[in-house]
Parts: sequence; C-alpha cells; structure tokens
Amino acid sequence: MSLHHHHHEHDHGHGHGHDHALPQGPIPPGYRRVLWISLFANALMFLVEIFGGVTSGSVSLLADSIDFFGDAANYGLSLAVLGMGLAARSRAALFKATTMVLFGIAVLARTAWSAYAGAAPQPETMGVVGTLALLTNVGVAFLLYAYRDGDANMRSVWLCTRNDAIGNMAVLLAALGVFGTGSRWPDLLVAAAMAGLALSAGLSVVRQARQELQGA
Repeated sequence: MSLHHHHHEHDHGHGHGHDHALPQGPIPPGYRRVLWISLFANALMFLVEIFGGVTSGSVSLLADSIDFFGDAANYGLSLAVLGMGLAARSRAALFKATTMVLFGIAVLARTAWSAYAGAAPQPETMGVVGTLALLTNVGVAFLLYAYRDGDANMRSVWLCTRNDAIGNMAVLLAALGVFGTGSRWPDLLVAAAMAGLALSAGLSVVRQARQELQGA
C-alpha cells in the first residue's frame, strides 16, 4: 500500500457538510493500535455469532453478527483510509454498506424460513454468545471512549457501539423469551427487527456514498 498523504489536497470543498469534521491532521497516538484491537475483536465476534447462530438455531444471533461485521469493516476502513481522500472513503463505505444490505436480506430470508419450518433455538447458547457480544462491545466502547472528542468518524463509533449493545441486550431478551416459552418466536421477532434495522442503515449509507461519489 503506498503512502497516501498526498491525496487529500484536492478534495476539500466536496465534503457536502457532513464529512468536514474529519481533519486530515496527525492521528492521535495509540489510536491506530486501538483501531486494530477493535477490528480484531469485532471480526472475531462476527465469526463467533455466526457459529453460535448456526449451532443453536438462533436467527437473532445471526442478525446480531451483522453489527459486528459492520463494525469490523468500519475499523478496517478507518485504518485503510486514515489520510485518504473522500472518494476513496465513499467507495469503501459503499462496498461495506452493500455487503450489510445483502447480509440483512439473507437474515430476513432465514427468519422467514425458520418461521415456516424452524424449531425453538437453544437459549443457553444464545445467552452465552449474547453475553460475550455485549462484553466485547462494552470493551471496545471503553477503548475508543478516550478518542471520543476526535473527528466525526470517532464520534460515530461511539454511537454505533451503543446501538450494538442495545442489539446484544435484545438477543439476551430473546434468549430469555425462548427459555421461558419454549417457542422460537422471541428469537424470530428480534432477528427480524435487527435485520430490518441493518437493512435500512445499509441502504441510507449506500445512498449517501453514491451522492458523495457523484459530487466528488
């Protein structure tokens, strides 16, 4: 990867208002390492939740994994584009958001299939993996909290992590619901809601990235 410090001279003026809080100045010390740790933690939990979702039969765990995928992609993008121009950032965001939309559609399809043919998932696995997921998000939030006064990207990380923690709690509630009722519906309702949210978030990022690319 070549050094991209020279890319950012020509892209001021095209920021359309919402991206101008990304100073292309020096990166705070330690931030890069924190991003790598966050990237690794989120990528690992993405895989753990997919494995947990498949083995337990829980669709809400699969839906929750979309958040971890999105976050891992965000930290990866942050690392790759520290110092790159807006067009490169927009293209990367477009790729990430499109992938999330596809994941969302897949989880909704899986939810529909489970509604038709599924059995109740194992609430124990849901509870264990959901708790791990919550702890991971809280840990990442704690690491990144030190950098919350930085650019828009760092601030959005804080909001995303908070929303992810809400998603993790929804999975834990679904696990309790499945445990209490012996039915699969709590899992499917939470999965549908979370996949729907991922889908709408992904679509709005796709729209924004495409506007930026047209404007750039």
